[in-house]
Amino acid sequence: MRRALGVVTGLAAGLAAALAPISPADAENGGGGGIDVAFIGDGGVELHGTVITPPGAQGRHPAMVMLEGAGNRGRDYLRTEAEAYARRGVVTLIYDKRKTGYSLIHRDYSVLADDALAGLRLLRDRPDVDPVRLGMWALSEGAWVAPIAANRSNDVKFLITVGGVGTTPDAQTAWGYNEYLRHAGVTAAASSALRTDVLPAAIAAGLFPEHDFDATPEWRRVRQPVLAEWGELDRDSVPAQSQKIIGEALTAGGNGQYKTRIVPGLNHNLHVTAAEGFDRQPQVPDDYGSVETTWIETGQMTGSNVTPASNSSAETIVTAPWYHRPWPLVAMTVLLLAGFLVAPVRRRTSVRYTRSRSSSRAAASSLTATGRIRPVWPLRTLAVTGPVVVAGTLLYLMFLLATAGKVIGPLLLGRPLPWLALELLTVATAAAGITAAVSWWRNGRPERSRVRLGVAVAAAVLLVPWVASWGLLSP
Repeated sequence: MRRALGVVTGLAAGLAAALAPISPADAENGGGGGIDVAFIGDGGVELHGTVITPPGAQGRHPAMVMLEGAGNRGRDYLRTEAEAYARRGVVTLIYDKRKTGYSLIHRDYSVLADDALAGLRLLRDRPDVDPVRLGMWALSEGAWVAPIAANRSNDVKFLITVGGVGTTPDAQTAWGYNEYLRHAGVTAAASSALRTDVLPAAIAAGLFPEHDFDATPEWRRVRQPVLAEWGELDRDSVPAQSQKIIGEALTAGGNGQYKTRIVPGLNHNLHVTAAEGFDRQPQVPDDYGSVETTWIETGQMTGSNVTPASNSSAETIVTAPWYHRPWPLVAMTVLLLAGFLVAPVRRRTSVRYTRSRSSSRAAASSLTATGRIRPVWPLRTLAVTGPVVVAGTLLYLMFLLATAGKVIGPLLLGRPLPWLALELLTVATAAAGITAAVSWWRNGRPERSRVRLGVAVAAAVLLVPWVASWGLLSP
């Protein structure tokens, strides 16, 4: 009963927000300014945004809801684009993406589509908006959301996508890793490790929501006019393959009202670039929005159309092997850390001797005769470098994954310095393990340290294939 009342209350609030007249204060904020608004999205979540209106707005104008790409940067991330469209006579809504139900490890494109439709209804009921010219503009991840929304509402009259992806998110992500790492000068082996080892493990651990989402069926159902655009220097969205997949899906569904375009010299979000598309500059070209507004008004597309600089295709993502799945991975990590941390590092656990009543010189001789001192440094090395390698490997690979391979830092021999450091520490740990094992065998094996030392040596032996399974140690 309480849940039902909550739903009714949410629907009533959404209806009130949609039908509320524009206040005099809002009207005074027109003419190119931003009008702050609130509306109710999926599940009763309140969303906040800003409506950008054309300068000196009179009469009704085309309008569109602008959908952000991956992440939650806030409405101002798209303000430059929104203001550029407003200057060309288009009313735009930018809004903060929900925080409830959207995060690095949880998202639902269906929910985001309903949020976008709630924003569309807000625009539809404004007196300065022409509902016949009302649509959506979607960047990157938003282009997975936009066709879902279009198929749910006849209020969506057109779609414009920028950097839309035709492949699944995991395949697109792996392709982008390769682009950025190759550009940074990282070796092919290191790049391959991130794509074929780390990414599948993250998927298996549930850290990549909607990783296998396929928008093709949604695109086949879209009947509205579509303008799909990519930058020539797009390094994120597999532009050549995505243009082909989305175009073929629209054609297969019988949509003859779509156009695709590769824009010369621009990056993933159609901004200017100073690094061949491998950067995110805030500037847009002077004619930004001109082609799109002409298309909204006339259905005709003008401007150049070129071939993408990156015309390779994305690879299918393999399933993580059993040893990279969550429980085996946790178990191996715990075993390795425990093995290294129990290594005997104090001299008293490494010395077996007998006391005599003779002089200190004689005692030393007796020590040599009856007991042997094993080197302490291998054991201390195992206790320090082993845990560092285990924890460092997981943390660094997760860092590369979270930053999409875009934060590399200095390279040496084609490897990022942290990557190279982990490789060297692995070799040092293995060498210390071998030295400890040989010393243990030659110089005697005291009962009280036998098990602990054996466990540490075993951990050092297992560390090498474990590190190699992540792609480290590859030539």
